[in-house]
Amino acid sequence: MKLKMPEQLKIVLFTVALAILFIAGRGLCEEQNQPFPSYGSGTVEVRLYTDYFCPPCRAMEPDIEPLLVNLLKKNAIHLTLVDVPFNRLTPLYARYLLYALKANNHPEYAFRVRKTLQDAAGKEVGTQEQIERLFKEKVIAYAAWDPKPVFDRYNALLKEDKVTATPTCVIIENSRKRVFVGGANIIRALKALSEPATDGAIPSGGERRP
Repeated sequence: MKLKMPEQLKIVLFTVALAILFIAGRGLCEEQNQPFPSYGSGTVEVRLYTDYFCPPCRAMEPDIEPLLVNLLKKNAIHLTLVDVPFNRLTPLYARYLLYALKANNHPEYAFRVRKTLQDAAGKEVGTQEQIERLFKEKVIAYAAWDPKPVFDRYNALLKEDKVTATPTCVIIENSRKRVFVGGANIIRALKALSEPATDGAIPSGGERRP
């Protein structure tokens, strides 16, 4: 009888530890104020995998941004934005997104910074100095910090969702994971989540087996 309480306590502590590790991937310890591009508390999880140097990613951004903002305002989704390092310069760009989120980690601000970096990628901006000059021109505040814990979380998500191409969108609803590859397929899937008339029925076209 005396062992029951310690064993129960161990289970509770282990559960709490797992929760802390998961939250650390998102918020990375509020005490340290390390931002993570994850927004909303809706029941549907949306993970968006893109690369700044991916033309289809840039092409779909004007269509998906209002859809995602609307879903976040309705608190319908939990959104995570993941930068995929398929290009050698993507880690540099991803770092500066996180620098900007250090100053203001709001979803609409994140979309604004992403758009700025996507435009920069299209113009072959390739150095830290050029990005910082661009941020100054666009009045984008930022603060340097070590984003390695966020990059580690990105890598874990990339492995978990087996991402091999951009853009990719993973939608998890009622424990069911669906994976959509390609801008047109992602836009259709997000529109289905946005339109009440469809009852959230997500089209199967373009879906990849998880």
